[in-house]
Amino acid sequence: MSLKDTLSSYWLHIQEELLPWLNDTACGPLTVHHKQLVSVLGMARIEAFLPSWQGLPGRPLSERTALARAFVAKSVFNLPTTRLLIDMLSADKTLRYLCGWQRAGEVPSEATFSRAFAGFAASALPSRLHEALIQETHEDRLVGHISRDSTAIEAREKPVKSHQPVSTEQPKHKRGRPRKGEVRQPPPPSRIEHQLEMAKTGVSATTMLAGLPRHCDVGTKQNAKGHKESWIGYKLHIDTADGGIPVSCVLTAASVHDSQVAIPLATITATRVTSCYDLMDSAYDAEAIKQHSRYLDHVPIIDINPRATPGLKQELADEAKRQRCVGHRPAEQVRYGERSTAERVNGGLKDNHGGRTVRVRGADKVMCHLMFGVLSFTALQLVRLVI
Repeated sequence: MSLKDTLSSYWLHIQEELLPWLNDTACGPLTVHHKQLVSVLGMARIEAFLPSWQGLPGRPLSERTALARAFVAKSVFNLPTTRLLIDMLSADKTLRYLCGWQRAGEVPSEATFSRAFAGFAASALPSRLHEALIQETHEDRLVGHISRDSTAIEAREKPVKSHQPVSTEQPKHKRGRPRKGEVRQPPPPSRIEHQLEMAKTGVSATTMLAGLPRHCDVGTKQNAKGHKESWIGYKLHIDTADGGIPVSCVLTAASVHDSQVAIPLATITATRVTSCYDLMDSAYDAEAIKQHSRYLDHVPIIDINPRATPGLKQELADEAKRQRCVGHRPAEQVRYGERSTAERVNGGLKDNHGGRTVRVRGADKVMCHLMFGVLSFTALQLVRLVI
């Protein structure tokens, strides 16, 4: 079954069965956000990923399912706080019905929501829901381009200061030319080169990511105008397929460079989809990343980093001017234009699905909050492909 047929079957079930039934049984007509929530819940199938605790203490499956649906609704409605979510559940009978509560008095307290969210974060529930959705809709299907990018995530917590002990030992590698007859040891491999060797030997992406920091710290980047911008929080790295579909996500500390996440992120993506081209900006311009892309039988198209070679920036500008004069665009340049998909995904996640309103603390909870938004964005984007 093709991707279009798979998505069409989802949409027909939602459009012809769920929405008419809800219009008849719910309290009043459904708004746009209500219909979006129905689409996301219909594709996510949360009930299949929540364990049944029959005979054990704890809340029943139906209530844990309702709590998970409520956090999905929080991302769909782009609500900044859980308190506002509870108030909306108490006032909106249709939203309460969609989540699984009949009466306003059945909506749990804010403390119950907090404990449930901690459990969802510990079990990585939204990440597992998103992975299953991608595998179900993209399994055994060829994706043309994977666009790789990262986005800054501001957090409301104190940054962790890195305490690096000052070493009194002499440097192991002397600078300058070696003396006659002097034998020097080669420098140790960089983190990216080490990740490349690990990938070639079959080491999992989880092991590669274990060496990257995930705590809250200070990140700095250069904006489009060349000015430096800093933020306190994290960095979310996303691989996006054609059509603006997020395939895989990794959360790191804000100070982690994009290139250090490229190889493990590409390894995760390769287990979920089959693609042809890897599109990346100049932050990923490293030979080890190109080698890994070819190792996966992909074609890397990476923007050249002009700062790596003196005079290269002017040379590239002159070449671009000559190409504009003759009206020529190389095939790689045309394909590289598809990378703007990743930037639109970053903007959609932050503007419409809670990416700018992170109120939780700790990497696991921040990732859980963001992945509820990624899950909602992915499901809605899949629906847009067939309507």
